[in-house]
Amino acid sequence: MAWTEKDVPDLSGHTAVVTGANGGLGFQTALALAGAGAHVVVAARDPEKTASATARIRERYPAASLEIVPLDLGDLSVVSAAADTVLAAHERVDLLVNNAGVMAMPQRTTTDGFEMQLGVDHLGHWAFTAHLLPALLRAPAARVVTVTSTARFMGGPLDPADPHMRKRYRAWGSYARAKMANYHFGLGLQQHFARAGLAAASLIAHPGLSNTDLQARTVREGGGGWVGAAAHAMTARSGMTPLEGARPQLRAATDPAAVGGELYAPRFGSHGPPVRRPILRRYDLQKQIDVLWEVSARETGVPLVVPPA
Repeated sequence: MAWTEKDVPDLSGHTAVVTGANGGLGFQTALALAGAGAHVVVAARDPEKTASATARIRERYPAASLEIVPLDLGDLSVVSAAADTVLAAHERVDLLVNNAGVMAMPQRTTTDGFEMQLGVDHLGHWAFTAHLLPALLRAPAARVVTVTSTARFMGGPLDPADPHMRKRYRAWGSYARAKMANYHFGLGLQQHFARAGLAAASLIAHPGLSNTDLQARTVREGGGGWVGAAAHAMTARSGMTPLEGARPQLRAATDPAAVGGELYAPRFGSHGPPVRRPILRRYDLQKQIDVLWEVSARETGVPLVVPPA
């Protein structure tokens, strides 16, 4: 039998934080986790959209335990404040799903001057995860799930001398590089957990071709060109539903058999039930992880250091 959200175990007593939980994959993830009994921190940027999302979850699960924390991944001061809010309210965080992201945006920068896609998709999550580490490490066996994409294969490696692509910006190239950063971050974080002798685990997921607002926003923003318009049309015609697309990250987050360092994705690449997929280890994989750690700490000013058990 294919794994679905019905296989999520009882999560009563668990605290889960989901970024971008007010729409698309993030909403479906928050909905399933709340339905399984977790206390879900809905960490998202748009207040009106977030209020609507939590109301929809409570319509489905009237007893849902929900908490709204404003989070703008494009502003490190807001990221820090959001993490402080979570830390003040919760001694431990059992699950962090780094889900939020933007795709193929026109060239623009975050509040801190980062290229928008690297800043939101990776650097904001880097800082958020680093700030939440104390609470994650107080959980018996926390999980951090970071969402990547097969688009990562389209991009080049992160350039430490020009991480924000100021010399030659390409909307899709930037997105691919940000998704590769998500991939390397998930693997690197697991390495740090393992070296520290911790029970915490870091996993990666990619949703395949899922019909969410991500593609529509790319078209609205005008950064994806004809490729963005074609991708939007194809996704609207043949993409999976947001619930189907969320299943890989839900499985990575909750399947008792899942372990750190694994990747969960649709069985057939872009479609299908969520399954464990092999990690493709390029010859320079470790170098790219090390470069990402160096650049991320340097750019954000936030080190991500996992203390030993």
